[in-house]
Amino acid sequence: MLFTSICYLSGYSQAHNVSSGYQKPSDPQVIANLETWQDMKFGLFMHWGTYSQWGIVESWSLCPEDEGWTQRKPEHGESYYDYVKNYENLQKTFNPTDFDPQKWSNAAKAAGMKYVVFTTKHHDGFAMFDTQESDYKITSANTPFSTNPKADVTKEIFNTFRNDGFKIGAYFSKPDWHTEYYWWPYFPPKDRNVNYDPTKYPERWGKYKDFTYNQLNELTSNYGKVDILWLDGGWVRPFKTIDPTVEWQRTIKVEQDIDMDRIGKMARQNQPGIIVVDRTVPGEWENYVTPEQAVPEHPLDIPWESCITMGNSFSYIPDDQYKPTKTIVETLVKIISRGGNYLLNIAPGPNGDFDQAAYDRLEELASWMNVNESAVFATRAIAPYHEGDYYYTRSKDNKVINIFHLSEGDTYQKPSSFEFTVPAGFDIKDVRVLGYSGKIKWSKKQDKVTIQSPKTDLAYASVIQLKSK
Repeated sequence: MLFTSICYLSGYSQAHNVSSGYQKPSDPQVIANLETWQDMKFGLFMHWGTYSQWGIVESWSLCPEDEGWTQRKPEHGESYYDYVKNYENLQKTFNPTDFDPQKWSNAAKAAGMKYVVFTTKHHDGFAMFDTQESDYKITSANTPFSTNPKADVTKEIFNTFRNDGFKIGAYFSKPDWHTEYYWWPYFPPKDRNVNYDPTKYPERWGKYKDFTYNQLNELTSNYGKVDILWLDGGWVRPFKTIDPTVEWQRTIKVEQDIDMDRIGKMARQNQPGIIVVDRTVPGEWENYVTPEQAVPEHPLDIPWESCITMGNSFSYIPDDQYKPTKTIVETLVKIISRGGNYLLNIAPGPNGDFDQAAYDRLEELASWMNVNESAVFATRAIAPYHEGDYYYTRSKDNKVINIFHLSEGDTYQKPSSFEFTVPAGFDIKDVRVLGYSGKIKWSKKQDKVTIQSPKTDLAYASVIQLKSK
């Protein structure tokens, strides 16, 4: 594939490298679903759980690895075991009564988002859905929110967004640090991995495989149409698939084969054509790749998606610093010019709502999308992809080429004239600057086009649209 390097963004925490050895799906329904998904370009990611009450990094503070970004606060427990107990007791105070998925869906749809991926269960094992496999869940009587008619938040989110035309993605963590089948209390946990050797205790590991299979069966059976199964925790993988050049994969010392063939076939039986994303584990069940907090510096010739936070964290942090709308637009442009999708994460708080700053960004995105959406959706990459301040996409029938102009600085600066290369073999019939209805003055010399900037204010980026003869 064309991938050579990744540009990492601020707020980066975990390396999720693009795995080599991509295997193209053969199932016609999966291929069709992937094609539609690639047309959608822009999705909403939401990390939400009991941890939002402490305003900390999701799950990771439970993991006894020496990571500066997951340090435990002393007020949450003097010892590790006190901390874990207090963390698990967050279930008993979780009551997000402002939860209103319609408000989220309205804002996301207006901003041009076409699909949603929601954390049904993160590594801490707390289920945000009504699983029958565990009582560590939002619908448990131990959770105050369980008496709310919207207690099964996964069902409410999926139904609401689906009704508004979104594709539905279920994030699910393969590791589960709460169940005794993964972190057995007989041993202390050492790191993110299973804390016993599954080859020495095959019965216990077998129970873990069944536990995981059953929860995924619930998610793909009881929650309506699900289009994407987004599986995180790539250290749960067959030992033979470990890439020793990847630092975190070198921590895997034991076999953790969870039988993805069994899981994937069940998911496809329940949801024909479902896209399965077994992150960082190359093969049949990694239908697209997922660089995290990063944008590949060059186009990829396989389906891919960058998951990137709107703030600095995937989970809710009080007074988080949200990226300016200009930065979000620029990130979207860079991603789609390289053939990818942009999964933008917004974290709900303990009350069950986004910060107002997130809604402000989505509203500003909506204004830009209203003008420029024809250059974004159902497009593909085209050479030269990126030259200087210019980024390219094309319509799928090759009759339209879109050129985005970006500028440095806090506010967008439009040049006095746009000058760029026209992709080879493209005969121009018509030139437009999106957002301007007047006549455009332009000239072409060999493969270069010069356009006089129209006298109109354009926010965040300019978009020039070329139509062929």
